[in-house]
Amino acid sequence: MYKLFLITLFTTILYAANPTPYAVLGDIIYNNVDKIEGLKALESYKIYEDDIDQYVRNVDQTKEEGYKLQKSSTSVSKKEYLNKLRALSKQNDFYLRSINVHYNDAMKNGNYELFSQIINSELIDTQSHKKEIIDYYYSHQDKISKEGVIDAFLQEDARLKALKDAQKRNYKTKKQLEEEKIKRIRENDKLARQKLEESLQKDLNKKKEEIRKVQIRELSN
Repeated sequence: MYKLFLITLFTTILYAANPTPYAVLGDIIYNNVDKIEGLKALESYKIYEDDIDQYVRNVDQTKEEGYKLQKSSTSVSKKEYLNKLRALSKQNDFYLRSINVHYNDAMKNGNYELFSQIINSELIDTQSHKKEIIDYYYSHQDKISKEGVIDAFLQEDARLKALKDAQKRNYKTKKQLEEEKIKRIRENDKLARQKLEESLQKDLNKKKEEIRKVQIRELSN
């Protein structure tokens, strides 16, 4: 029983990762397939449902072949596997280009629901579009849900603002530092003058006392 558990666990771990052959190309395809399948939930992609389903099946089959190739337990050659990845890569790129077109159209046409769906699809580079997304949200925030990417952006900006404010409170400008330096120099000069005056006064008092003693002696003679 324990041995069966270990075999199952090992298999799960093995298949949780993507196949290693041509991973640079394969990882992109395998990591995006679930996101592309999620496009079927968008009204604009209803006409692509069958194509997406077939694409997902092809990716799953190719991934399975990749695992077998990794273990050298398939008749599929590396070249055949690579050619399948290249074909799938073209389809992957098609959906990425498509989603970016729909993203721009959604903003242009005021399709706020589609806009929200697209930015949360993980298929567009929201970080590079951050300012554009936030500006668009603030212009139409009564119609756009901030759930997901927008909320994450707003929280990130709030944290950065809090950090900058804290740094600003603790930060001393060059002018402030120069003013503090001048103040210290003046205070030190003042203390030095006071000590000098005290020393001079002490010497003066000592001389006066000596003169007074001399005068007393002369008067007593």
